[in-house]
Amino acid sequence: MPTDKDWTGNAHSTFSMLGASNHSEYVREEHDYYATEPAAVDSLLKQTPIAIDTKITKIWEPACGAGNLSEEMKKLGYDVLSTDMYDHGYGETGEQYDFLYAKELPEGVNAIITNPPYKYAYEFCEKCVELGVDTFAMLLKTTFLEGKKRRKFYDKYPPKYVCVFTNRISCARNNDFEQFKVNSAACYSWFIWEKGFTGRPQIIWITKEDN
Repeated sequence: MPTDKDWTGNAHSTFSMLGASNHSEYVREEHDYYATEPAAVDSLLKQTPIAIDTKITKIWEPACGAGNLSEEMKKLGYDVLSTDMYDHGYGETGEQYDFLYAKELPEGVNAIITNPPYKYAYEFCEKCVELGVDTFAMLLKTTFLEGKKRRKFYDKYPPKYVCVFTNRISCARNNDFEQFKVNSAACYSWFIWEKGFTGRPQIIWITKEDN
């Protein structure tokens, strides 16, 4: 995905995707689906400045899985569009919803919030910039701060906030928290970008809220 273009908004553009399977250059394996506990997004929207910095009109969750994050955002009163390339029983699904081939923002969307497939997290970030969304937040391992390639991206598009969880976020393979809950030693953070921000990122510590 190109990163040499200016980040310009397009909040009123229509939802247009390319969906043919022969256009896809990546494959998201079914066994790479790890659902996120809803408390993660609850903490994001209650404990970080994202709700203040951006007057959110509509959130797009483009890797919605079984809807864990989407449903929690709806409970908090947000208008949420939920899509996924794969059908996990929730949202609008199919190859036409391959986020990496989105051409425009869905109408009314000015924020993207998701836990992207980690293998393609960098490409998800690039796509958000390319689409010109006002704000996007990605739940990522804190080690996502590392890497020469990502450093170049950060130099041009620094996150405004890196919100580090002081306790662990749980993920579960195929959304089965009973059998496949992952109590990872990895620390997760919300990385929040705001269109036009060029300053130094601010570190914020947040705590997972029990629901």
